Amino acid sequence: QVQLVESGGGLVQAGGSLRLSCAVSGRFFSRSLMGWFRQAPGKEHEFVAAINWNDGSTYYGDSVKGRITISRDNAKNTVDLQMNSLVPEDTAVYYCACNPTGRGPMIDKNFGSWGPGTQVTVSS
Repeated sequence: QVQLVESGGGLVQAGGSLRLSCAVSGRFFSRSLMGWFRQAPGKEHEFVAAINWNDGSTYYGDSVKGRITISRDNAKNTVDLQMNSLVPEDTAVYYCACNPTGRGPMIDKNFGSWGPGTQVTVSS
């Protein structure tokens, strides 16, 4: 079973940047989608970005397009999320997650394995 551990969260001022990293270990299918979701207080999980582990195809949520880039390093088994031009509305717990089928809508129910999350706080 795949294990996921996020790192890189913290406090940043509006307009700043952060780079989150997800360490991937254990067994998983190469066709898997590795994704990032976020959850703000009182809200549901929101899809941020995902990448196909095999061919590197990327997918982005509408609210972050143009500001966030997802990438993977197959040798290091990491999935990174580069976030630029951050705004207070980006404040949330960010989770790394795995969709073993590599298909389907980018919704939380299709991602069966999750990391514990890392807090990102953007101050105005």
